[in-house]
Amino acid sequence: METVRVIDHPAVADRLARIRDVSTPAPTFRRLVEEIGVFLAYEATRELGMRDDRVTTPLGPAEVRRIEHRPVVAPILRAGLGLLPGFLAVVDDAVVAHLGFFRDPETLAAVPYYANLPADLSTAAVFALDPMLATGHSGTAALDVLAGRGATRIAFLCVLAAPAGIAYMHAKYPTVPIVTCAVDERLNDHGYIVPGLGDAGDRMFGSASSVPAGYHVRKNPASS
Repeated sequence: METVRVIDHPAVADRLARIRDVSTPAPTFRRLVEEIGVFLAYEATRELGMRDDRVTTPLGPAEVRRIEHRPVVAPILRAGLGLLPGFLAVVDDAVVAHLGFFRDPETLAAVPYYANLPADLSTAAVFALDPMLATGHSGTAALDVLAGRGATRIAFLCVLAAPAGIAYMHAKYPTVPIVTCAVDERLNDHGYIVPGLGDAGDRMFGSASSVPAGYHVRKNPASS
């Protein structure tokens, strides 16, 4: 698989147009992201290992092929949850892990707050989910956690990517495939993708911030 694969399909482009639209309401936005998750999963799982098997149909025996090992899918909380139903529609018995990061609004650093995943990922194909690959900090931090559990076959699935985020991730993980629907122009001064679609988590869930209550924002000296 290419290190950056952009899905070129009319059905994806049409859904992407609708989720970019600022007037799209949260329920529709959430549904479209879930549907895009199906396309991302379909492309990203093309190279899963297969095994031969034999089943009995109503008319007799048949030689079939099955996915050899259950993959692991790891949505990055919270926005990555929007892509999870679509992934599971493609591979319904995937093992689901959860990784929690939020972006410090001042430093843009990825701050971890939760991790629930198998202890050993050395034999698993692993798929990390996050709608946006912007600065690349959260995505790369997620890959660090997965690699720390032994994962060597990881793909990163996102709706939109920015060149800066791709470069940041591939500086540390040059062989990790990134599967996306579009690569946008740039990041703005706040680390958001332009033209992008805004904050995917906020638009999906209707909340105002992904920063946990009580978190003390560390001031960036350069912004003082």
